[in-house]
Amino acid sequence: MPASVPKGEEGAAPPFAARARALTSPSALLDNLAALSGRAGVPLLLPVKADAYGHGLEVVARAAAASPHVWGLAVAVPREAQAVAALELGRPVVLLTPPTPQEVPALADLGVRIPVATLAEAEALPPHARAHLKVDTGMNRLGARPAEAVAVGRRLAERGVLEGAYTHFATSDEVDLRFTHEQFRRFQAVLAELPPLLAHASNGGGVLSLGALPGMGLARPGLASYGFAPSHLHGVLPLRPVMTLQAQVTFVHDVHAGETISYGGLYTAPRDLRVATVGLGYADGYPRNATLRAHVTVRGERRPVLGRICMDQFMVDVTGLDVHPGEWIEVWGPADITVSEVAAWGDTIEYEVLTGLGARIDRAAVP
Repeated sequence: MPASVPKGEEGAAPPFAARARALTSPSALLDNLAALSGRAGVPLLLPVKADAYGHGLEVVARAAAASPHVWGLAVAVPREAQAVAALELGRPVVLLTPPTPQEVPALADLGVRIPVATLAEAEALPPHARAHLKVDTGMNRLGARPAEAVAVGRRLAERGVLEGAYTHFATSDEVDLRFTHEQFRRFQAVLAELPPLLAHASNGGGVLSLGALPGMGLARPGLASYGFAPSHLHGVLPLRPVMTLQAQVTFVHDVHAGETISYGGLYTAPRDLRVATVGLGYADGYPRNATLRAHVTVRGERRPVLGRICMDQFMVDVTGLDVHPGEWIEVWGPADITVSEVAAWGDTIEYEVLTGLGARIDRAAVP
C-alpha cells in the first residue's frame, strides 16, 4: 500500500527518510475526475503514465480505481502496464504505445489491452488478447492511417479480439480547433466502417474545449485530471491541483552582507540574512532554470530562493522566521505557489516539471 502522511505532520524524520515528499490529495483527484467525466459525458480512461504524471503511480491508481467515473487506466510502456496490473484494482489497463512482439503474450496474459496498428500485429495477437486499434488522424506519431485502419480493425473484429479504437488530438489545447475537428471527422469515418466498439479520442484539451463527442465511449484527460488546464480554458471546470510538494530544511545559518550564495556567485547578500538550506535540487526535478526567480512558502510566507539552484539543494531567505532543520517548506501546492508558476520560472511547462520529479521524492496520499 502507498504511504499516508497525516496532514500537518512535522518534527524529526526517521533515519534514512526522504528529504522531499509529493503529497497527493485523493479528494482533489476524485473531484477532478467527476467533473471531467461529466463534461465528456462518458467514463474516463485515466492516464497514469510517467508515474502518474509524477504524482505516484500506486497512490493515484488506487485512488482512481475507487471512482465510479473511471473505466480504466492508461499507460505508455509495458513495464507500467505490468505494474498497474499487479495492483489488481479491477480496472482495465490500456497500453497506448506499441509493445515488442516478445512482450505481447505476457501482456495478453495480464489482461492488458494492446494497441494495434498493422495487419501483422493483428495476426500475431494471441486469441485471448483484447486490442485497441490505434488510428493516426494527423498526429503522425503512431497508428494506422484511416484507410489502413479500417482493414486492420476489420481483421481484429474477425478474430474476435477488437475491443476499442482510439486516436489522439494534436491541437485540442489550442484556441484554433479547426484541425481538431478535422481529426475527429477522420476518426468518425473509420469508426463508421467498423462494428460497434469502445472509442476514445479526447485528451484534456479535447474534453475542456469540445465537451461530449458523438460516438465516444471514453475520454482520456491527462494533465487536466491532475488539476491543470491551458490558460484560455481556465474556468471551464473547477479543477484543483492534486499535488503538494514539500522539502525539508537541512541546515540554517547566517550570511553576512556582501557575501555570495551558491555556485557562480550570482547572488550577493544586500544585508545580513538568515538562510535555510533545503534538501531538493535539479536532480530531483526542480528546474535549475528557475534560478534567481524561484520562491517557496515558509511558514505561510512566500520567500525567495537565493543563488544558483544546486543538484541536491537550494537556499532560501528565512530572515525573521524561527526556522529549524527538519522543518518542511512548501515548494508548490494548490494555492499560493503552483506548478504553473514554477514551470514559468523554469521556462518550461507543467508536464515537464511534474514528470521530472525523481525517485528520491516520496509519494504519499494525504487525508
